[in-house]
Amino acid sequence: MPNPDLDAIDRRIVTTLQADGRLTNVELAERVGLSPSPCLRRVKRLEREGYIGAYRAMLGRERVGLGLTVFIGVRIGNHADERCDDFEGQLVAMPEIVACHMVSGEADYLLEVVVPDLQHYQRFLVGKLLNLPVIREVRSNIAIQTLKSGAPLPLSHLES
Repeated sequence: MPNPDLDAIDRRIVTTLQADGRLTNVELAERVGLSPSPCLRRVKRLEREGYIGAYRAMLGRERVGLGLTVFIGVRIGNHADERCDDFEGQLVAMPEIVACHMVSGEADYLLEVVVPDLQHYQRFLVGKLLNLPVIREVRSNIAIQTLKSGAPLPLSHLES
């Protein structure tokens, strides 16, 4: 259900920043139809309230030597809360894992892993991931081509 705290201007702000997070406040204010001071106040409020979580540069994975993306379905053997918390903490700490989701279905977790090549993936899989004692099964899917990644969130459901 849409959050009533996001009015039309707030929605324009977050949509515009998703498209270009490097805009100056003056440029953003012009695009959303506000003067700079109220625009900045709104942006700061949106940051404070968690609507805007971060600003990042999206790097070209191949340009920085991370040409292999692998999606890994992980099944765990024991769902005891303490062991799961420890397991999740270990996953989050691995820099090769750029996204981690608890999911339903055949896997318990879906991981997105980026590494330079298959040799590095083997070292990650055998040397790190499979060393976690709670893991029962791992299924790897290697990305052949990325058609879409890092897209802005679809916010049309927030419109009145």
